[in-house]
Amino acid sequence: MQITCTIIDDEPLACELLKGYVERTNFLVLKGIYNTASQAIRNITERPVDLVFMDIQMPDVNGIDLTRMLPLQTKVVFTTAFKEYAVDAFRVDALDYLTKPINYNEFLQAANKCLAYVEQRDGIPAALPASAQETAKQEQPQFFFIKTDYKSMRINVDDLLYIEGQKDYVHFHLRSQPNNPIQSLISMKSIQSNLPAPHFLRIHRSYIVNSTYIDSIERGEVVIAGERIPISEGYKSDLQDFVRQNSL
Repeated sequence: MQITCTIIDDEPLACELLKGYVERTNFLVLKGIYNTASQAIRNITERPVDLVFMDIQMPDVNGIDLTRMLPLQTKVVFTTAFKEYAVDAFRVDALDYLTKPINYNEFLQAANKCLAYVEQRDGIPAALPASAQETAKQEQPQFFFIKTDYKSMRINVDDLLYIEGQKDYVHFHLRSQPNNPIQSLISMKSIQSNLPAPHFLRIHRSYIVNSTYIDSIERGEVVIAGERIPISEGYKSDLQDFVRQNSL
C-alpha cells in the first residue's frame, strides 16, 4: 500500500529535511511541497492526499486553522518548533505532533500511524472473491490486550460494543460487562489506528463504535445496546457511507 502526502512549511530547510525523509520511506508518495497555507489548501482540496506534514506557525493561515479546512479523509502530522499547541492538535484529531528538530525514527513512527489508519479505513478490498474475503477476515486478530491497573487485559473484538474517550482515559464498553467498562490511559487516535477489525467506525471525537452492534441511527445518535451515542458533524459522512453500503 502507498500513502500520498504533502509537506506544508514556510521554512525551506524544514521542507528539504521532510522531503528527504519521505524519499527514504518506501510507502510514502510525495505529491507536493507548499510554503504557504493558501496555496496548499487550494491544491489539496482539488486533489486530496492521505497525509499532510504541516507546520503550525505560518504567515498566512496557521496549521490548526488549516487542518479544519482539509478534506475529512486527509490526516495531519504537525511538525513544529513549539510544544504549546499540542492540546489544539488533539482537538483537531491530528495523527501525531512532532517537535523540531525531528529525527527520522520519529517521522517514520508518525508515517506508520497513517499507514495503519488508511489500512483500517479501507478495510478488506471489495474486489476479493468470497473465499479470499473469508480468508482475510480469519486473518484479522479477534482480540487484543490493553493495559489497565498495572496489568494487561484481553478484550475480544466481538465483545466490544463501543469505545469512549474521557479526557486522558479511554473506556472500553463490553457486552459481557455492560456496567463495568475497562479503563485505560491511552489516546483515541492510537486506538483508532490500531484496532484489529475493519468494522469499527469513528462517529465522534470521543466515540468509536462497533458497527456490528448498531441497532438504529436516529436524530443524530447511534443506538447500541440501549445506549445513545452522539454523532458529530465531522464524522457523519463516514457513517453515511457505511449505511449506504449496507442498505437494500
